[in-house]
Amino acid sequence: MKEAIALRHVHFEDVGILDSLLASHGYRLRYIDATIEQADTAAAEQADLLIVLGGPIGAYDEGLHPFLLRELDLIARRLQQQRPLLGICLGAQLIARALGAEVAPMGLKEIGYAPLDLSTEGRLSPLAALEGQPVLHWHGDQFAIPPGATCLASTPVCPHQAFSLGAHVLALQFHLEADPARINQWLVGHACELGQAGIDPRSLREQAKRFGTDLRSAAHAVMSNWLDKLEASQSALS
Repeated sequence: MKEAIALRHVHFEDVGILDSLLASHGYRLRYIDATIEQADTAAAEQADLLIVLGGPIGAYDEGLHPFLLRELDLIARRLQQQRPLLGICLGAQLIARALGAEVAPMGLKEIGYAPLDLSTEGRLSPLAALEGQPVLHWHGDQFAIPPGATCLASTPVCPHQAFSLGAHVLALQFHLEADPARINQWLVGHACELGQAGIDPRSLREQAKRFGTDLRSAAHAVMSNWLDKLEASQSALS
């Protein structure tokens, strides 16, 4: 089997509904808890797919959280080798930083389920399956689009919601992976943030219930399409 390694920062922010999809594409999934384990292991560098997950810290917070330097170095090495990378929220921001792009606070929080505005390139990408589909947003920072990368999606308050670089890098600011059936873990784990932002967790719970089934199908379509394109590209290089 192929190996997928996921760098995890908060225990409940895992690959969620993408777990079974990865298995169906022949990936054996293993987690590295980046806050307590060495993220720059040889296994993580050589894995067939590296997934860098989200977390409630800034991609520029290495002064407060020095382990981020190890992650940035690992990401940079994989980028140099053109090895497959999937970044989600914090993970996408770290990929952007490793590519030389700025990551900075937006000045507000974007939290809740809402659709994306796909770019022309986005409509021709695996993200096409998300046209009109509300996805979970949960962030207060945003990345600039790195040099050479392609912007795939935006929202009214965040112009850069996703980018790709070749066939081997996909970076998503939003949470395509979050399991709506486990939304209570997010609501409890991020209760302080929700309180500070004045967001009622009951509204998020209702949105997760309303959009969950369709989002699961759309998320699987996106990732299946991306993995198919990724595997075709990797085969062409070998």
